[in-house]
Amino acid sequence: MLDFMRKNAGSWMIKAILGIIVVVFVFWGVGSFRSNRANRVAKVNGEVITVREYQEAYNNLVEQIRAKLGTNYNEETLKAFNFKKKALDDLIVKKLLVQEAKKLKFRVTDDELVKLIGSIKAFQVDGVFNKKEYERVLSRNHTVPDEFEATVRESLIMERLISFITSSVKVSDNEALEWFNWKGASVNVDYVFFTPDKYNGINPSQKELNEYFDKNKESYRTEKKVKVAYLLFSPDSFITQVKVDDNEVKEYYENNIDKFTNPETVEASHILCKIDEGANPAAVQAAKQKADNVFKMIKEGQPFEELAKKYSDCPSKADGGHLGAFGKKDMVEPFASKAFSMKQGEISEPVLTKFGWHIIKVEKVNKEKMLVLKEAESEIRKKLISEKAKKLAYDEAEKICDLAINMNDLIKASEKSGVKIKTTDFFSKKDASAAAGADNQALMEAGVFEMSDKEISDVKEIGNRYCVAEVTDIMLPKIPVLKDVAETVKSDVIKEMQWEKAKKDAEVLLSALKTGKDFTQESLKYGLTPHETGFFARSGPVGSIGYEPQLSEAAFKLSDDNKYAETPVKGKNGYYIMRFKERENPPEQDFDKEKERIVKALLEQKKENTFSSWLEKIKSSSEIIIEKEYSE
Repeated sequence: MLDFMRKNAGSWMIKAILGIIVVVFVFWGVGSFRSNRANRVAKVNGEVITVREYQEAYNNLVEQIRAKLGTNYNEETLKAFNFKKKALDDLIVKKLLVQEAKKLKFRVTDDELVKLIGSIKAFQVDGVFNKKEYERVLSRNHTVPDEFEATVRESLIMERLISFITSSVKVSDNEALEWFNWKGASVNVDYVFFTPDKYNGINPSQKELNEYFDKNKESYRTEKKVKVAYLLFSPDSFITQVKVDDNEVKEYYENNIDKFTNPETVEASHILCKIDEGANPAAVQAAKQKADNVFKMIKEGQPFEELAKKYSDCPSKADGGHLGAFGKKDMVEPFASKAFSMKQGEISEPVLTKFGWHIIKVEKVNKEKMLVLKEAESEIRKKLISEKAKKLAYDEAEKICDLAINMNDLIKASEKSGVKIKTTDFFSKKDASAAAGADNQALMEAGVFEMSDKEISDVKEIGNRYCVAEVTDIMLPKIPVLKDVAETVKSDVIKEMQWEKAKKDAEVLLSALKTGKDFTQESLKYGLTPHETGFFARSGPVGSIGYEPQLSEAAFKLSDDNKYAETPVKGKNGYYIMRFKERENPPEQDFDKEKERIVKALLEQKKENTFSSWLEKIKSSSEIIIEKEYSE
């Protein structure tokens, strides 16, 4: 088990599996697929996975990653996640889980179903389940209560099955101690470093250049490049054409009165006596005692700000605990309720939240205030001008776009409209990404690399501008001839030869050291002096060398009986030879403090291993047929 933990520390397969069935999929829509089995993607023990199921699972994954990544989302990212395979794998696992649950006669009662659905915040109004809100949310996500409830019931049954499979898993104290020592150990080594950069005067022959290029031609393949003619329409250019009269301002104010109400806020400071997540009762009580002691000092007249700087565990301590102004919804309960129930100048007794014990000082209470029209007028006028200017920009872009499509030529359409057009030289996606703030970046976002030659785009909104573009020429990817990339190839060959020389010298030194020769004397033959890393942890930097995962991994395999690694260790900047000096285990007295957390983490990992093994066994004994077009 420990070996598995070492290889998979931090993994969380159970969560990944439950992600298939977790109830929050309501936000992405489950749709109706039970009625349509005309086309199939796969069969699992005779049960069909339909094209519609597959499309919905795939679309849900895409929408989730798009929501998480925001503007960082693009097609390249989508390909990297391989969601097509993941969507199908998830559906197959779901089918298998449902089938096994049915065999074991797992069931969910109506009361259990009602309780779970009632607890979903998306269906609540003021913290209470609301039937109308429930139906509205489901309708918005293209499903109905009967279908949703059936899916939730199915999900609960699968979750119950997973719990059943992993319920017998236990972690012993010895396992926890072994993991504690493995994870918390530190090691100290001597090392020398062979840097490729020191091997100068390398001049590869033409034959070597030719051979290297022939083996690595694909790495020199050029990217697709495009030439583009384009127009950008900025709302700022249309602001002088916009007029907003007083009636429009008044009408907007009256129709959006809620936007001009400043809610009540409180300005406060606090002193936090932190409690770690999952802390035991003794730790909670110790934090409470600390908070009580600080509160006593406040009552004795010691300055709140100075005590915050000295005793608070919150980053705000640097500012004397000052948090600024905040709304009630901005803070965790019961901190928020307490702060909003206090008067200016009051200091609370310690208040417990999930973060720890807080002593709150209210500095100012800002009552709810509604802005009158005169106070809001400037903001409204600015907003209306911006909206009208944006509409004018779009209308102009659309007019010229329509004209360009009719004329089949954006340049001629711009000339006829009297609008100056811009053009680019050939550029690639890489060029566009590197040109920060350039128009090429906007063109890439407009999708010019997905367009065909002479194609004219629709109006695209890029940031706060509108874009119409035409691809005027395309240069397809190709492998260049050697003479066109001769300097790059030569540089790459020299680097490869430098690394080879560094590796060869490191191997010769290591071979000599393994015969018992002196580390320092042998290293000096290469102009190197051994250095000591000092003790470093498994997951931390390797002394002054910095973060070198391969080096750290190799160092922790060394011992008194095995002082040198089998081969030189390749780092980011060269090759290392290491000699073991000593190892330290973490202090035994710290184990009791960490035991509960370690047992919990090990238990989840063992559950993951158990469930993974069970699932593989079920898969191997099942008939899973995937249609050819979905199997790649």
